[in-house]
Amino acid sequence: MRKKMTLKEISKRFDVSISTVSKALKDSPEISEKTRKMIQEFAREHNYKPNNIALSLKNQQTKNIGIVLPELQHFFFSSITTGIEQYAAQRGYNVIICLSNETFEKEVINMQMLANGSIDGFIMALSQGTERKGDYHHIREVINRGMPVVMFDRVTKEVECDKVIIDDFEGSYDAVKYLIDQGRKRIAILTMPDYMSSVGLQRTEGYKKALTDAGIEVDENLIVKLEDFYEGFEDIEKLFQENKVDGVFAVTEFFAVSAIKAAQKQGLNCPEDVSVIGFTDGIISRSSNPGLTTVSQHGEEIGERAARLLIDRLEFEGDDEPDYTTEYVHTSIVEREST
Repeated sequence: MRKKMTLKEISKRFDVSISTVSKALKDSPEISEKTRKMIQEFAREHNYKPNNIALSLKNQQTKNIGIVLPELQHFFFSSITTGIEQYAAQRGYNVIICLSNETFEKEVINMQMLANGSIDGFIMALSQGTERKGDYHHIREVINRGMPVVMFDRVTKEVECDKVIIDDFEGSYDAVKYLIDQGRKRIAILTMPDYMSSVGLQRTEGYKKALTDAGIEVDENLIVKLEDFYEGFEDIEKLFQENKVDGVFAVTEFFAVSAIKAAQKQGLNCPEDVSVIGFTDGIISRSSNPGLTTVSQHGEEIGERAARLLIDRLEFEGDDEPDYTTEYVHTSIVEREST
């Protein structure tokens, strides 16, 4: 990783004190206009970022963390929020939650609003709209202003920041292998479009690899990509009407219970005729009939790790910020009656 520019290095470049550099970057009238402009231009060209808000604006720290979520009704996001809130409280921080409602525009508005002195840093998952648009300028802006960002679950390689993710490939591989070990050979996947690269694509790749390793040919007719988390029942029905299916791996628990319903509508019994496994061990999985076997993502652990990464960066004291890191949380299978 390229070495980050620091106040000390800028001061050496212009042969001035660190205090002078700090004041120039804050546009202090104590520093001549010529010097201010030279230092500010140099800092911009070298992408200088203060090591954290706690260090540069110690007396103005809000002790608030902004959480930007695509939605809150999904058990996965609510469990992550619980993990963040519990850990943040232990460290003396409060949380402010905003919802993007899966839109790019609302995500931008939320971040602009919170970045205006309300919070010290962000924890966020990208909205579908942002992933589809591929525009991350609003995230880079707050980072360049010295506000740390930690992404979780839905992340992008286009933004350098700390990240906490599950191994979607591994979780999907294990789920499909579980079905194969039960003797299932015609296994379908209910997934998301490829533009959601951090989730749908990785889980689809894990599905394909598990089949290939077991010597089962991948049938593209059994790969159903659903545009909406809570729609697409007709596409799932069509899957059972046009194909012989004895197993279903669904990348959300809602897709999974919809598959059970569609199979039953075709006169198939679960798990005798078709085994179904989903992703996310939420209330839907526990209350469905039959109970849904799922891949647990351990949402509270993800939230706790994200909060720890952010607060550690906020409270770091030193000249050089730690390198950005990506932490992985391993999944596990929770067995119930659907398999």
